Amino acid sequence: MSSDALFQLGMDLDHRSSTAQTEESQSLCLDPKGSEERNDFFCERNGERYAGTHLIIDLVGAVRLDDLDHIETTLRRCVDAARATLLHIHLHRFATNGGVSGVAVLAESHISIHSWPEHGYAALDVFMCGSADPNATIDVMKQAFSPDKIVVKTELRGREIERWNAGSKRHSMTASASA
Repeated sequence: MSSDALFQLGMDLDHRSSTAQTEESQSLCLDPKGSEERNDFFCERNGERYAGTHLIIDLVGAVRLDDLDHIETTLRRCVDAARATLLHIHLHRFATNGGVSGVAVLAESHISIHSWPEHGYAALDVFMCGSADPNATIDVMKQAFSPDKIVVKTELRGREIERWNAGSKRHSMTASASA
């Protein structure tokens, strides 16, 4: 599959004008009637409501994947770039290969990393709701880890919630009990 085909699928962000990045900038995570934040923190894109944007990110040919301090600093920079709220970071470095597994827990969800420095590979998840911008983390990762290639897959989580809840008596009872 050519890189242009991957780009069209939103899977290869070696191209600067990614469809995923463009569409995300058009998301509305605010009350459509005004400028106040929504109480449910759901977003809207192209008339579709969803809970948040989940990026699955693969870094290939990356460096400094065994440097615990560098990874923590990078996660903090990602949080700042995304305008998210950091609750805490937990990282663990494995003695066998120097790989790192960890998570930055956010008020808006999380950023996780699992690295295999011996292969120059890292797998990251960036999931954020509300007005945080998960796509802003991509450039931070490029700068911090200098990957030869970065592959990003985007999923809008919770798009089906209204359909799922339409037939659910439990949700209807919970909604009416809280009203």
